[in-house]
Amino acid sequence: MKKIILSLAIIIAFVTCNSMANSKTESFKVWGNCGMCKKTIEKALDAQGIKGDWNKKTKMIKVTYDSAKYTNQQVQDVICAAGYDTETCKGDDNAYNNLHECCQYERKK
Repeated sequence: MKKIILSLAIIIAFVTCNSMANSKTESFKVWGNCGMCKKTIEKALDAQGIKGDWNKKTKMIKVTYDSAKYTNQQVQDVICAAGYDTETCKGDDNAYNNLHECCQYERKK
């Protein structure tokens, strides 16, 4: 029994170390207005296994993701699909139009 527990502990440690080795943290700008924006943006990322912390004052988000699964652009694409503009992509128009009125901001053309 001790051998099984030890083997499981080693496997868990190996998996944890591998996922940490691919972990990447970056920051970039995401347009939005309020706490509801924060919740929507972070929830969209979380659904993909990406950690995000958006600051409504600075409009900056800090994301941590598995670089073996995602690129920075793919992370930004997740946010854009939720209706929010980032530095590299425009939010999906349909999703943007369905955001609460307080979440709609003046968009760049």
